[in-house]
Amino acid sequence: MHVGSEQTERGITALVGRMADGFSRLVTQHLQLARMELTEDVKATGLDVAMIAAFVPFILVGYGFVCAALAALLSTWLGWPGALGIIGGVNLVGGAAGAKWAVSRLKSRRMMNDTSQELSLSVAALTNTAPSAPVNALQGANREIFKEPQHGR
Repeated sequence: MHVGSEQTERGITALVGRMADGFSRLVTQHLQLARMELTEDVKATGLDVAMIAAFVPFILVGYGFVCAALAALLSTWLGWPGALGIIGGVNLVGGAAGAKWAVSRLKSRRMMNDTSQELSLSVAALTNTAPSAPVNALQGANREIFKEPQHGR
């Protein structure tokens, strides 16, 4: 009977070793995915910022000329102070609306979205539950990982 328990111990040891190896591989793959996704997000954001910076001088020069021409046109009816006040007010409202739009767009960008989804799926697979929202995916996961399933296996 001693031989049977020795084989069982080796079998359990091998299973625990394979499980630890698989978990280690999973964590490594999640870290690689996170690094790749973060690099991709930073490159895309950097390219967008560079493109904006390249075109801003042209926009500013053209905008200045258009505002000056419009102020000169309006000055015949409103005088220079009235024309400049109207042009300034329109610019102020338009600039505030554009800045608000840009901030909301920046807030809506989800960084590392794929990584958080994959992490949520992995935690769900380890805990034998349905995937939840990617935010706080690891909360409570360490208690559930080694829990015995309902059917006793």
